[in-house]
Amino acid sequence: MDFDGPPLCPLTGFVYRVVYGLHMANQFGDYVRSQREALQARDPRFSIRQLASRLQVQPSYLSKVERNEQAPPSEATILALAAELGEDPDLLLALGGKVSAELRAVIMRRPQLFAALIRELETLPDHAVLRIVREVRDGNW
Repeated sequence: MDFDGPPLCPLTGFVYRVVYGLHMANQFGDYVRSQREALQARDPRFSIRQLASRLQVQPSYLSKVERNEQAPPSEATILALAAELGEDPDLLLALGGKVSAELRAVIMRRPQLFAALIRELETLPDHAVLRIVREVRDGNW
């Protein structure tokens, strides 16, 4: 099932990518390495050394992250990495066990409501979650 529209907000993209994207990798490092290596096959600028340089981290650190020997980096580094790789930042943050500061702030404004919403969404089938996202995005609620 495809999501038939551009995401209007970070949550929309996050829901789509989590529902259909998390099966691609079990761990942050595996996913990052596979994406970087695919890009490197077409563009040498995605060598681990050159990417690390652009991220302002040591190549050995990035290598350890990719091999899951080092915990995922900070939110700022993950956001920069997502931009470099052309990946959804919410997906990379989720794979790294993190939630963006932006989404945390939204949740913190109404924690009980968002906690209840997330708990209800957990048991719904994917098509129902996508329908809710579309309805909210389109203002049909």
